[in-house]
Amino acid sequence: MKKKIAVTILSAGLLGGMVADSPVRAAEPSEALKLAQQLNQAFVEVAESVSKSVVVVRVASKPRARGGVGNPFDNSPFFDQLPEEYRKFFERQQEEQREEQQTPPRRSRPRGPVFDGQGSGLVYREDGIILTNRHVVENADKVQIVFQGGKEYNGEVLGVDRQSDIAVVKIDATGLTAAKMGDSDKTKVGEFAIAVGSPYELDYSVTVGHVSAKGRRVFSDQMMFDQDFIQTDASINPGNSGGPLVNIYGEVIGINTLIRGVNTGIGFAIPVNLAKRVADMLIEDGKVTRAWLGVSITTLREDADYRDLAVGVEDGVVVRQFVSGGPAENSDLELADVITEVDGNSVKSAEELKRELRLKKAGDSVTLGLMRNGKAREIEVETGAFPEEFTAVSRMRRSERKPEADTKAKLLGMTVQNINADLAKRFEVEGEKGVIVTAIENDSVAAEKGISPGDIVTRINSVPVDSVASFKAALEGEDLKKGVIVHLTSEGSQRFEVLKQYE
Repeated sequence: MKKKIAVTILSAGLLGGMVADSPVRAAEPSEALKLAQQLNQAFVEVAESVSKSVVVVRVASKPRARGGVGNPFDNSPFFDQLPEEYRKFFERQQEEQREEQQTPPRRSRPRGPVFDGQGSGLVYREDGIILTNRHVVENADKVQIVFQGGKEYNGEVLGVDRQSDIAVVKIDATGLTAAKMGDSDKTKVGEFAIAVGSPYELDYSVTVGHVSAKGRRVFSDQMMFDQDFIQTDASINPGNSGGPLVNIYGEVIGINTLIRGVNTGIGFAIPVNLAKRVADMLIEDGKVTRAWLGVSITTLREDADYRDLAVGVEDGVVVRQFVSGGPAENSDLELADVITEVDGNSVKSAEELKRELRLKKAGDSVTLGLMRNGKAREIEVETGAFPEEFTAVSRMRRSERKPEADTKAKLLGMTVQNINADLAKRFEVEGEKGVIVTAIENDSVAAEKGISPGDIVTRINSVPVDSVASFKAALEGEDLKKGVIVHLTSEGSQRFEVLKQYE
């Protein structure tokens, strides 16, 4: 009996061994898991491929009168937008560098430049052309380009462009792996977006998100002319500036340049098509020449005052002001015209108009389709070269004086008089036709619109004004609750404002 039990146990042991050693077929991954694995591998391949063309841009700042160490964001139009915690990071970094740079004993004094700032960049051409942000390198005394693997090159800044925040750096190298350029015009909202750069000196960091929006404006015209940003939720931080934003194919679609807020998932990149155009001009000429019309414009749908007065048009770009001496000032273009086309291409916003002009060279003639007083027109306007340091025309507020006992008229807080020798001398106007604004009431509609004493009213709606009498006549029968269009000149600049009586 015992023997039988032993045999049984042994047999069971052998059977168990046989079962344990037999191969077990693993479950096949689901189609969903296979897709996820493929996507995972795609991100890995993109990161590996793009990183070969990404560089670290190290800068040694020029000495400052106040002493101290700088950082690449000091010259950026975006620096004030940095969250407090980011600014504190740079302050701590600078303080540490100051301590390290305290004069040591002569025998241990460091030699060579101290690289105290850092950004990112990419290889634009295999012959040593590097693309980055202007604010990273503009005021650098020395520039050093560092590749993945640690190879270093001294860089020479070939040119910077303030209006787009693009810069080009040259290094003495050939046979580099240039970044693969995409087409930002074909980029769609919702696509994957991958940022590669060196945030907080963490070199070759990769973050993944999406294209959140296109055609974003962040600042007023006074800050930057070229604003057509790609918005992304791929994490971008200080140090990412100048690095690439790429799509799932590893193609560069933008140059990372700006963050907004803390942990908001809102970053901005310069569209690569714009960056390439600027870079090519910097390489060729060392500067960028832009075509412009010399007008201040608004998007009709966003112009709450004027859109109800525009006849026969719902979308377009409103000509609000002529810049004194600008190309359009003496053209057939008129204030309050609504531009709807440029060379046959529809434009519905101010950004779309600027986008069309970017494709032109200074001196090119453009055909503008527009609506004027409810009628469609086409006119030719020759573009000019955008001034390098142009800022919006500022209108000086002149001190108000008590108006003389003369024929005068009022409109929503604005007093006008006929132009005479005394008023012309007082307000420094010469050869102007119209009526002159001599007083503005505080907190009035005219004051809110920025109208100042010394401004000249030349038209009310489409009616020319050359006297107080014609001024009053032009207002007869007009519904001020609907609003009237007032054409003005100020220091040679022409513009219009909508004056409207609010309930």
